[in-house]
Amino acid sequence: MKKIAISLGDINGVGVQLALQNHKTISKLCTPIYCINKSLLKKAAKKLDLKIPKDFKLYKTKGDLKIKPGKVSKKSGQFSYDSFKDAIKLAKKKKVDAICTLPINKESWSKAGISYVGHTDMLRDIFKKDAIMMLGCEDMYVALYTEHIPLKKVASSITYDKLYKFLQDFYKSEKPSKVAVLGLNPHAGDNGVLGDEELIITKAINDINKNLKQNIFEGCKVPDIIFSPNARKNYKYFIAMYHDQGLAPLKALYFDKSINVSLNLPILRTSVDHGTAFDIAYKKNNNLSNLSYINAIKKITN
Repeated sequence: MKKIAISLGDINGVGVQLALQNHKTISKLCTPIYCINKSLLKKAAKKLDLKIPKDFKLYKTKGDLKIKPGKVSKKSGQFSYDSFKDAIKLAKKKKVDAICTLPINKESWSKAGISYVGHTDMLRDIFKKDAIMMLGCEDMYVALYTEHIPLKKVASSITYDKLYKFLQDFYKSEKPSKVAVLGLNPHAGDNGVLGDEELIITKAINDINKNLKQNIFEGCKVPDIIFSPNARKNYKYFIAMYHDQGLAPLKALYFDKSINVSLNLPILRTSVDHGTAFDIAYKKNNNLSNLSYINAIKKITN
């Protein structure tokens, strides 16, 4: 059975609840090692009115702080960063087979003076690899060419060399048989009438297909049509040019089921595809869905 390091995310969010309530199920899929110390875990469990399972294995991430449900906090940001850092340490030392991350709060990281804008950004820097963020479920996966950057910077980020390498790395990671690549502009530019970024995208697609000697990547696909029911019948994988272009339709369709997967890295890492849920954190009968968490574990244990 695989060993999985689980970082607990923001202590003021729903991470600990997910971990405690689903430990029995997760333990049937893998051997989880939770990156949190006993003192903080006890505080969270007491506040949640949940028991800590006897076989709840810990990697003692430092940090003893007051839990403030639903609040952005410098200390909770630091803890979630340290929990993730410890999970990475375990993976690098081959103490675990993979990492699963529970949700962080980016503002809390910023308040803690952490320069990274998220898990993927941190992984990219630590491993000096162009990590690819892919989200979705077995019905549909969306990879993001650009992630957490301002919308005004997306167009200038679309360069031939960078996109060609992205497509190459994506293929090596997933070995898909067919991928829909979205254009940037409305109507995929209408042959230059609404923008010319599609010329770059099309050239990268044509050249990578030529290199692979198969027509794996198809595009540029019109963004407002490609996620329609009929179009989705033809594709499992999609590549979006920017964050909301791909994730708005994905979350509308598969919010509860979707996960986050980091590709093109020397380690396996998945995550839930939702945030800290500060609005329901530590509240009784909050009906917290566990589908994303269970699916994230299944992705790295199957």
